[in-house]
Amino acid sequence: MKLLSRHLTVDFFHCKEESVANGAAIERGVREAITTAGFEIEATSARALDDQFVVTVIFPEGHLALHAYGELRYVALDIFLCKESAEPEAIFRHIKKIFEPDKTKTTFIKRGDFGKDIKPKVKTRFAPVRKIKATGASVMKILSNKK
Repeated sequence: MKLLSRHLTVDFFHCKEESVANGAAIERGVREAITTAGFEIEATSARALDDQFVVTVIFPEGHLALHAYGELRYVALDIFLCKESAEPEAIFRHIKKIFEPDKTKTTFIKRGDFGKDIKPKVKTRFAPVRKIKATGASVMKILSNKK
């Protein structure tokens, strides 16, 4: 397998209440985390929705998406970096300091070329009707012999 990129997904639970309430501070913190990790930002989008604040950032090496849910004190973060040697953890550590969560769940996903032989795993089970009839006849024969 040739590793092409790294994808880190993060869930922050029970964040500091004031950290998820201030959209402008969240956007500043995310931008700072990316530049501190050594990346140059190309574009940023930030907006408040009904029950959340969303920040997306595009940079040459990847992108970041963050959703902060104030009432739930929950933050969902995705960091996607398009280099085999990339370290999304550098951005993650800085953002974690912003929200100070009680619990954190991280999932690291390796993205890449798994070769031409990769096939999806699909399991389908079925039995032909004649096999079911034959099995039923065998069961009936066994049951009738036991009497």
